[in-house]
Amino acid sequence: MNRLHPRVRLLWVARAVLTAAVLGGVALAVQRILAPPWLPGWTPIGVFVGFGALGVVVALARYRVWRYEVREDSLYLERGVLTRVRTVVPFVRVQHVDTSRSPIERVVGLASTVVYTAGSRGADVSIPGLAPDDADDLRERLKRLAIRSEGEDAV
Repeated sequence: MNRLHPRVRLLWVARAVLTAAVLGGVALAVQRILAPPWLPGWTPIGVFVGFGALGVVVALARYRVWRYEVREDSLYLERGVLTRVRTVVPFVRVQHVDTSRSPIERVVGLASTVVYTAGSRGADVSIPGLAPDDADDLRERLKRLAIRSEGEDAV
């Protein structure tokens, strides 16, 4: 099973801290604007620290369980902290494969590979946290395997 690049932890932890800062800011706004007498003065800091710590723990746990594997006839993904999700994408169902790099991913030096599949809405899968060269290699490998399986599936 393949793991994601370790730098994805930095991205996920930064996202968790940013979310905690926004929630702390909301708590500060509630405290300043509404000034409920039952709300202690340390609430915004408590919200930031509490949600920040929880977000960091979830981000690190998420990295530990995220795995993927390219099998002979399918792509296998395993992820999820509280709810484990195991996804099998048969190559026969693959319509196309993309590599994407958001501005934040470019800063950190990462990329994602997105596999678009035939089927219901939301059937697409993404493999985040790959080195750019690895994402390109994975895209090309999945493309070749999908084309090969298309020929095997033909009547």
